[in-house]
Amino acid sequence: MTTRDDEPEVDPRLAAASQALDDGDFEAAAALARKGARAARRSEQPGLAADLLWLEGMALTELAEAAAAVARLDEALALAPDHLDAMLERAFALFELLRFEEARRQLEEALGRAPDEAWAHQQLGLLAERRGDLAEAERRFTRARKLDPRAFPRPAAVSRAEFQRLAEAALEEIPEPVRRYLANVPITVEDLPSDDDLGGSDPPLSPTILGLFRGAPYGQKASADPWSHLPSAIVLFQRNLERAATSRQELEEQIAVTLVHEVGHFLGLDEEELTARGLD
Repeated sequence: MTTRDDEPEVDPRLAAASQALDDGDFEAAAALARKGARAARRSEQPGLAADLLWLEGMALTELAEAAAAVARLDEALALAPDHLDAMLERAFALFELLRFEEARRQLEEALGRAPDEAWAHQQLGLLAERRGDLAEAERRFTRARKLDPRAFPRPAAVSRAEFQRLAEAALEEIPEPVRRYLANVPITVEDLPSDDDLGGSDPPLSPTILGLFRGAPYGQKASADPWSHLPSAIVLFQRNLERAATSRQELEEQIAVTLVHEVGHFLGLDEEELTARGLD
């Protein structure tokens, strides 16, 4: 059966899960994809089941359930070993889990099938950057940008001195009653979060985080958090923030939002409370 454009009709289960993903309802997307994949397997439609498992993997990654996402994507690739989208999503989930070497191998396999896949080049650039190979990282980023300039625009890069100036300006915009609490909390700038930054929680923090609060929140004693025994500090990650912006104005806005977010953590607000206050 075809549509009026003579294109194959999309399976309604696939369409429903895809729409939920597009709408940002990731829990619904995961549930719809899971149910659809089971039905597709029962009706011996391995290609459709693989597509639905891939969508479920995407939704689970968005829900910060990267380990479950990898399991679903493994199932997808068992059914359809050449499923490029499942390979790319699996690599991304592995990256989120800090399983960097596995992610690299998966991306290299994907590029073996599709040498001009921009997302694979971009992700390999992120991996090269983390291991300190900046020449390889820039080569990969440039390739991704050439292949898909809309998805991978040039970052809003500035010097470290200029970035610090922008951070100081953002700090000045925080209301003075709040700023008083930060008198002994340095605002520092680093290129990227370290493995220690990311691996201190379960699940780990994303390597693409824009900022981090280290230490115990204001008025609280040290906890099991590995950073809580250190002096309080707010860190902004310059390379990740630059990638999140395509202009100087956007960079200024991202720095300001990230700084306020981390100040919220310093004041003891969790992610749900930050979201409720519009600080996510």
